[in-house]
Amino acid sequence: MSTASEHAGRAALSICEALLLALKDRGVLPEHEIVGVLRDAAATHENAVGTDLEMERHRAVAEIINSIIAGGNSVRRS
Repeated sequence: MSTASEHAGRAALSICEALLLALKDRGVLPEHEIVGVLRDAAATHENAVGTDLEMERHRAVAEIINSIIAGGNSVRRS
């Protein structure tokens, strides 16, 4: 069963993806900068330290961000 924090995380991800798409569509940020933002976010989680549980959670977040980069969801690659 999903928790309230999981719902909040999914909502935040959807909002961030929509904002990145809007920034690209309006010409505020080019695709390579959007991908750079996503790579920076993934690297932050890949390099995080903490307990085993915290590290597992950071790795999971990094995997999600890297799958967004690979899938092109937030950049609408042509």
